[in-house]
Amino acid sequence: MNDNYKDLRQEFDKLIAESCINPEANADAQSTEDETQIPHYIQELQKRLLAPSISGVYLTRIDLKRIADELDYSLPIKERKNMLRNLMRHTTTRATLQEIFDVTSRHINGRILMFEEMGQAFPASKPILDGFIAKAQATQRMFGRIVEDFEEIEPTDDPMAI
Repeated sequence: MNDNYKDLRQEFDKLIAESCINPEANADAQSTEDETQIPHYIQELQKRLLAPSISGVYLTRIDLKRIADELDYSLPIKERKNMLRNLMRHTTTRATLQEIFDVTSRHINGRILMFEEMGQAFPASKPILDGFIAKAQATQRMFGRIVEDFEEIEPTDDPMAI
């Protein structure tokens, strides 16, 4: 009877080894697949908006969640890069994109106000904070350029005509 269990265990292990995919390899394949499916402007936005050294502000996961909540989107809390991608994924019109950027700009404006107050309270830090403010305002101008360059694609559009 014990030999039957050993044989059964060996067959099961063989089946698992042959049929099942390594979960880590599956996650890597899915992340590269996701990277190829998202529009280029989202990748660029991830690089610029999520890097405080470029954008001047640090948007936390909670900030991204609040932005989504203001837009009545359901957004699970994950890695910031994935959250931003999920927030932007279904953007098909300029109006939707503009709405997302308007809400994001309001959050950035809140940070700018904090930087200005801190600059007044701590005059020695004002030059550093002014640099953050300039970067944040440049990020907001970048939103305008993205909206101008955004091409709306309707589900009924002919892909050969684009």
